[in-house]
Amino acid sequence: MSKSDSSSFVAKDIKNKPLRVAVLVSGSGSNLQVLIDAMQSGKLPIEIVGVISNRADAYAITRAQQAHIPVAIFSHTDSGKRMTIKTFERHASVQLQDWQPDLIVLAGFMRVLSSDFINNVPAPMINLHPSLLPAYKGLDTHQRVITAGERYHGCSIHVVTAELDAGAVLTQALLSLSAKDNAASLQKRVQKLEHQLLPWTILLIAKQVISLDTLSFTNNDYLPSLPLKLFLDN
Repeated sequence: MSKSDSSSFVAKDIKNKPLRVAVLVSGSGSNLQVLIDAMQSGKLPIEIVGVISNRADAYAITRAQQAHIPVAIFSHTDSGKRMTIKTFERHASVQLQDWQPDLIVLAGFMRVLSSDFINNVPAPMINLHPSLLPAYKGLDTHQRVITAGERYHGCSIHVVTAELDAGAVLTQALLSLSAKDNAASLQKRVQKLEHQLLPWTILLIAKQVISLDTLSFTNNDYLPSLPLKLFLDN
């Protein structure tokens, strides 16, 4: 078998396997639940190999346990003190190396990770952010969008880099703002977009339509450049 034939066989073999996904969470885990449901129904060709939480009280832990998914909780040290980010990263890095995921997803994970951690994880890492990046990085995006009088808002999935919310944007879903919107109602509307955008984006990665190595579509003869935008007005 030639080298090119061997490479082709490996690529096909990987393509036919479920994408191994690890998820980092901090809160209720509604996006994690969407992924669990899609995995269990066979609609998304993934295997969630584990969930890491930096909060012991995160409801996402219950969701994972109910689905019989391995969970690692790194919130406090044995002495009862909250883990520093350095200690969390040390434990999380060991756990991720053990699980060997193909993709790491930050879904409502609320700690800023260091460049050392990001550069040494065993797989590409993506984050779900509640704004149309590069606008409105950071926190409190819904109120900031309303205060600024924006016409559109939404969510983005981007590659995680050392600079906060600055990695290449893969996909976005957007909606138009209503005069009736407040921060709470807008958060609920955007969350509905998140529940559609995250599994769809992971499907594109699992099917090798989006290449995280080249940050492009694998066939760009008919597809637009990244990010791919969806207008989902709800």
